[in-house]
Amino acid sequence: MDIRVKICGLKEPEHVAAAAEAGAAYVGFVFFEKSPRNVGLGLARDLALAAPVGLAKVALAVNADDAFLDKLVETVPLDMLQLHGKESPARVAEVRARYGLPVMKAIGIAEAADVAQIDLYGSVADQLLVDAKAPKDADLPGGNGLAFDWRLVNRKYWPAPWMLAGGLIPDNVAEAVRMTGARQVDVSSGVESAPGCKDVNLIRAFVKAARGFSEEKLPPKLV
Repeated sequence: MDIRVKICGLKEPEHVAAAAEAGAAYVGFVFFEKSPRNVGLGLARDLALAAPVGLAKVALAVNADDAFLDKLVETVPLDMLQLHGKESPARVAEVRARYGLPVMKAIGIAEAADVAQIDLYGSVADQLLVDAKAPKDADLPGGNGLAFDWRLVNRKYWPAPWMLAGGLIPDNVAEAVRMTGARQVDVSSGVESAPGCKDVNLIRAFVKAARGFSEEKLPPKLV
């Protein structure tokens, strides 16, 4: 099984194309005004329409209300919604039912106690994004370039498919996969030359490093 890669926080058509050409499975568009990766609905629609067939388009929203999500889903052709705020399990289930789209819920991990959220949200979300927990004073809920102790999720198998994020770069993604057994990885700041500025060469290098880590090199599943 190939490692599936998500390149998040895209704002330029050439970066969407580069992600697709490199072999990424997902691209993510951020809808959070404080983020340097924030895009408007019009730009996101153009980017999504230009994306090659088969490339999954994911919208990242933070504590968004129905009014915004209604406009988002009506305007932008999407394959998945990513909830990256403090949404409750009930809210995740509500969004999933309302829009009929798969929902990915981000989980912030900093210590062992945080891991319990994975089981909690795994029962209501289609996928989980296991990310580094943002510092209390951080302006952004993700995309901070921080990693967490991968041993906390080492060779764990959860109620829903999951994706590893947080501090991943081309030089460490293969090791992260080896340590955790993750089949999917997400990157944003790790393929940027400056905050919000994606780098085509880094995108290519990241996908190559992640997908070059073959199934045979993954740790065996626990029975």
